[in-house]
Amino acid sequence: MIIYGSSLSPFVRKALAFAAEKGVAVESAPGGMGGGSPAFKAASPFGKIPALEDGDFTLADSSAIVAYLEALKSEPNLIPVDAKARAKAIWFDEYADTILVGAVGPMFFNRLVMPRFMGKPGDEAAAAHAETNLLPAAVAYLETVIPDSGFLLEDRLTLADIAVASPFVNLMHVGWTLDPVAHPKASAYVAAILERPSFAGFVEAEKAMVGG
Repeated sequence: MIIYGSSLSPFVRKALAFAAEKGVAVESAPGGMGGGSPAFKAASPFGKIPALEDGDFTLADSSAIVAYLEALKSEPNLIPVDAKARAKAIWFDEYADTILVGAVGPMFFNRLVMPRFMGKPGDEAAAAHAETNLLPAAVAYLETVIPDSGFLLEDRLTLADIAVASPFVNLMHVGWTLDPVAHPKASAYVAAILERPSFAGFVEAEKAMVGG
């Protein structure tokens, strides 16, 4: 099974960490940024990452991929069965993919991807706007919903935690970290999830890629 795309993408990282927590062996292969093999382009007709290839089955989009992996290997269960918890897991996945990444993306792209990988200056105004006007509300919400257990749902690791923690790695790569005084729950929560083996290896490898 192959997952295409760099783990520098929060979406690819989510899919890879989910597979690791499921105990599903996957191979990582390049894709995206206008490149990639013919196999990647066949798996992702619009060039988006991540994409998955499992034999003759292909699929694109991180949320679709984790749903496939969950159905493929039922244990450990990472998408809750209970109706309310399952709906909340989907909500947190969406919050991560749209609200968090909507704030993180302009910062990461303009402060790291453009200058480091594309050799061009980024749009600092766009990055500053996201940091000042979008990120605070996203982080403030997270601070209010973290239970004492340290997991968003059912007092255990689920897709919700994997999806929500992933974009914070991108913030780390541009030198932004949660303030433990202003957001003590979120700060401790993100640190604990990212210390899990499913994330830690990717984070260290990415630091080498970005020169951190």
